[in-house]
Amino acid sequence: GDTAGCTFCHTSPEERCSTCHQRHQFNPAVARKSEQCKTCHWGKDHRDWEAYDISIHGTVYQVNKWDPTQFDMSKKLADADYVGPTCQYCHMRGGHHNVQRLSTVYTSMGMSNADRGAPLWKEKRDTWVSVCDDCHSPRFARENLQAMDEACKDAGLKYTETFKVAENLMLDGMGEPMPKDLAPDWSGQH
Repeated sequence: GDTAGCTFCHTSPEERCSTCHQRHQFNPAVARKSEQCKTCHWGKDHRDWEAYDISIHGTVYQVNKWDPTQFDMSKKLADADYVGPTCQYCHMRGGHHNVQRLSTVYTSMGMSNADRGAPLWKEKRDTWVSVCDDCHSPRFARENLQAMDEACKDAGLKYTETFKVAENLMLDGMGEPMPKDLAPDWSGQH
């Protein structure tokens, strides 16, 4: 199941237009809606949609998406003047089809404790800030980027601590698996 799930998404964006454009309609206006990205970018291993949907940008989109004066999906992305950004507005800036060109600075950055301020990431970070500059000040974008860096460092440390606790429990003979009837499901609920 995991292999089929991975293959479905990870082969289609590079090879098929219908991933975003819906085979039976092939309507660019449909492809400009954030829900098109949800097809692949959601769930326990890719929480991109959930993160966007509960963010201020996602909330603005959800509240206003039916109002053509706020989100006119008939306009090309290069001509769009949305009240808030869709996934496509930022990641396909100007309407180009290379989504990875403007992927977030946290994609493909290696381990969670990587030094994101290293020269290796400067161009990607500057590009990220320039995308935010379309609507925000450069200071705002850089401060938020720094805050995300700090959050990633903190999360990485907590992640490491958690695994150390689990390792110690196993070494002490206390790391028995959770009974199947008490195990949380994929969403973390019982």
